[in-house]
Amino acid sequence: MVATLQVLTVVFASVAALIHVMIFALESVLWATPQVWRRFGLKSQADADVVEPMAFNQGFYNLFLALAAILGLLLLGWGNPIAGKWVLLVALASMVLASIVLLITNRRLWRAAIIQGAAPLIGIGVLLGAVSVHAPLTVI
Repeated sequence: MVATLQVLTVVFASVAALIHVMIFALESVLWATPQVWRRFGLKSQADADVVEPMAFNQGFYNLFLALAAILGLLLLGWGNPIAGKWVLLVALASMVLASIVLLITNRRLWRAAIIQGAAPLIGIGVLLGAVSVHAPLTVI
């Protein structure tokens, strides 16, 4: 059971990080394409141009959350497992809380909120489950 929880922690935290890297790409790299800004509910290029600086900034927030999760995983496996657990927990919790804010502020983006928040929420559950059964979580 311990090994399964360790693997699931790595899987869900990695998926969460990958999703947030993809969100970074959408918001900070690919924003100018209509297919992208329409996904965010914008209706015109003019609106997309106004929102672009904010989207660019927000994309980097998502990238930094992903990098924090990756750092947590690396610390778990090859560095300081205690610090890794905390870094990973903070990164995943931040992702979940951001998805809740997204849902509260724009209910039409509920699918995006689920995509953004489900993997890190499950990751938190298995991370805490592994900790509760005294798993060291040092295998990556």
